[in-house]
Amino acid sequence: MSNPDEAATHNGDAGPSATAFTPPAYVENPTPALGFGVSSITRRWKREDLFNKGSLIARGFAFLLSLLSFIITASNKHGDWRNFDNYEEYRYLLAIAILSTLYTGIQVLIHVNALWNVKQILNQRISAMVDFVGDQVMSYLLI
Repeated sequence: MSNPDEAATHNGDAGPSATAFTPPAYVENPTPALGFGVSSITRRWKREDLFNKGSLIARGFAFLLSLLSFIITASNKHGDWRNFDNYEEYRYLLAIAILSTLYTGIQVLIHVNALWNVKQILNQRISAMVDFVGDQVMSYLLI
């Protein structure tokens, strides 16, 4: 049985080494590769999760500031010549504060819904287009 070809064709006397196969050590205990495989995927997931949470925090902060500007402009009542309701510019500013509060509030609600339900209301491409157009409209109104 010194010939390897003869051992492969001979099935009668296989011995215990043919039935008990032990995998090599690197299959049972893989070492993490540097920059490849699972570690890079988990880093990407953490980075995306941090980006999503940071975006929600920024949108929430923008909502609070726009709500604050709406409250301040709506409650500014002094009387006589200091009554800002008489000025067209003030009414325009109040309208922009209302639109800004509504727009950022809707953005926050959509983002919270996407994080909690993992399912987005709109397609990602359409959502990006709506965000872009909304931002452009708001910036035009503020000019």
